[in-house]
Amino acid sequence: MSEILTPVLPESVADATVATWNKKVGDAVKQDEILVEIETDKVMLEVTAPVDGVLSEILQPEGATVTSSQLLGRVTAGAAAAVAPAAPAPASVPAASSAAEAPASPAVRKMMDEANLSRADVDGSGKNGRILKEDVAATTAKAAPAPVTAAPAPVAPAPVAPKAVAGSREETRVPMTRLRARIAERLLEAKQSTAMLTTFNEVNMKPLMDMRNEYKDAFEKKHNTRLGFMSLFVKAATIALQRFPEINASIDGNDIIYRNYCDIGIAVSSDRGLVVPVLRSAEEMGLADIEAAITAYAKKAQAGKLDMSDLSGGSFTITNGGVFGSLLSTPILNPPQSAILGMHSIQKRPMVDANDNIVVLPMMYIALSYDHRIVDGKGAVTFLKTIKELVENPVRILLDV
Repeated sequence: MSEILTPVLPESVADATVATWNKKVGDAVKQDEILVEIETDKVMLEVTAPVDGVLSEILQPEGATVTSSQLLGRVTAGAAAAVAPAAPAPASVPAASSAAEAPASPAVRKMMDEANLSRADVDGSGKNGRILKEDVAATTAKAAPAPVTAAPAPVAPAPVAPKAVAGSREETRVPMTRLRARIAERLLEAKQSTAMLTTFNEVNMKPLMDMRNEYKDAFEKKHNTRLGFMSLFVKAATIALQRFPEINASIDGNDIIYRNYCDIGIAVSSDRGLVVPVLRSAEEMGLADIEAAITAYAKKAQAGKLDMSDLSGGSFTITNGGVFGSLLSTPILNPPQSAILGMHSIQKRPMVDANDNIVVLPMMYIALSYDHRIVDGKGAVTFLKTIKELVENPVRILLDV
């Protein structure tokens, strides 16, 4: 008998919750087949069958809180074959088939068809079990009263339906998932433990859009990935972070930790909630590498396949509410980071150009929320202005000027 154990949880995760058992006791399982899903406050962990056999015992039901290496259940190895013979249904087939093949004349078969009866429904009283007209009539007479008495039953629940249609005032209470509880905890922590402030600017997206439209096909053909706006904002952010190191720093007690690398967290929406996978050393990545990594993270997030290593760390975060239509927002910090960049939807607006002419341009509001304990207003505003200048002149991103 093999044991099913909770995976070893990271140091930052004290316990987890049994989310879903994909098998029931007595079900046959195959080695490496997913038996149970464990939910932590960051990711979903899949526990697979250690051997071929039968799930013989479940010790921790759905909703139970478990710790590292805790016993979840047991699999009886090699017992799958014992389950298979438990299907003696074919033994009843000969009896049914013999009844179905009971002799009947064409007239009797017509009566049976009109009464919606099969030969197995009628007991033949004739020679060798032959079905007679009287047998069909008797069976029909027995069955006839049933629909009459059964008919009123479905009518009883009918008065309930109008309440649902009219709009009931029902309430449904469901437990908060670990991820949602953790998100709530961290957002509240950010509001209570930081001196958070937000500054705004707006970006003319036309130069970036023109460059993308010109080179997107060639880019995709060469790198096998689409050219989006996020990769260019990531590169602009890494350049700006290296110029303003306090934005890339964090507070640890009475110390400030400065980093010479840029681990950029990209906020990704999933069915379970908001997750922030991290691009490690993004300053060394090319645009194609960034786009491919973001696409891979998005797919893993939707499938619930993100690992703890994908989400840990991060020195700066970028979130794009524009994909949902947000025009302007104040993003909340992702502790212990000291800043977060918010992108928004692109909208055409009348703007005044350098020659004082009014032109229609695709504009995006960008926002930088920052911890005022470590970042001064001048640094935050200048950092955001640098992002604006780099995006409005994409060549500067490539030349780092």
